[in-house]
Amino acid sequence: MSDFRSIKDSEQQPDNGEFSTPLSVRKLVHSRPMPPENLSRLALVIRFLKPVTWIPVMWSFLCGAVASGSFGWKEMSGMKFMLGMLLTGPLASGTCQMLNDYFDRDLDEINEPNRPIPGGAISLKNATILIAVWSVLSVITGYLIHPLIGFYVVIGIINAHLYSAHPIKLKKRLWAGNIIVAVSYLIIPWIAGEIAYNKGFTLSSLQPSLIIAAFFTLSSTGTMTINDFKSIEGDRQVGIRTLPVVFGETNAAKIAAVLINTGQLLASCYLFMIGETTYGIIVAALVIPQFFLQFALVKSPATMDVRYNAIAQNFLVAGMLICAFAIRAARP
Repeated sequence: MSDFRSIKDSEQQPDNGEFSTPLSVRKLVHSRPMPPENLSRLALVIRFLKPVTWIPVMWSFLCGAVASGSFGWKEMSGMKFMLGMLLTGPLASGTCQMLNDYFDRDLDEINEPNRPIPGGAISLKNATILIAVWSVLSVITGYLIHPLIGFYVVIGIINAHLYSAHPIKLKKRLWAGNIIVAVSYLIIPWIAGEIAYNKGFTLSSLQPSLIIAAFFTLSSTGTMTINDFKSIEGDRQVGIRTLPVVFGETNAAKIAAVLINTGQLLASCYLFMIGETTYGIIVAALVIPQFFLQFALVKSPATMDVRYNAIAQNFLVAGMLICAFAIRAARP
């Protein structure tokens, strides 16, 4: 257990000018008492990998597989699907989450000081080793599914660096951070799922999936904004320009709602255009309960953010799968 437990000491771990948090704030944060960790090594690693964040990426891969037209119930027990779930879940998604925690340790000291790194449960050295090992395993697993997917994994890891790492840190640049996360969570795994099962794929055959995934990426940009409500205090202190910080909570909630609804309605319109009217109606209908939930979100963003995502996201991801079936049905 000692490998994963290091007492955090600002004098022993200088930031080399990497962090922009005011010194007074950082001293205040460092002085916060941290509760003792009683987790095993395995439990600490799992916590570091944030399993709850794997689900959207795994779902996007599944949608891409369904859209390919060559995926059915029997494929769900196949090795390719198992590798795909392993890749999009604990490996690639886990790698990106660890990278985010590593580069955001200064911010987490303010917003979530009990996370593994700021809480002292995992040292920077061990975090670096885990990230390196997981990155290599992710690329290898992606390559085993399809060489092009191995390349996509590399792009995803690069995106994670661009999102969190200094000096670029796209999460500080208003729209850029949410967009790059949405692309990594949705477009990349969706197309990877289709490539995995569509042996004769071409750019033309991938076009419907690219269009639908792009529309849902717009919606995901909105859901990423809702996730920013929980870290407004720390974002303001370290100069991260999220939508809630720049426009205020109420306006940011309105913008998020517009993005979420617009992406799904555009996807519905596209289904009408390709002749899949029934699927288009269903996707549009799934926006209705989200629309009513958004009234409560706009009224109280700081208290409704978690509840909104817990309920409304179910309708959004259902719409993704409906679109995947529509693409499958529209294939010659």
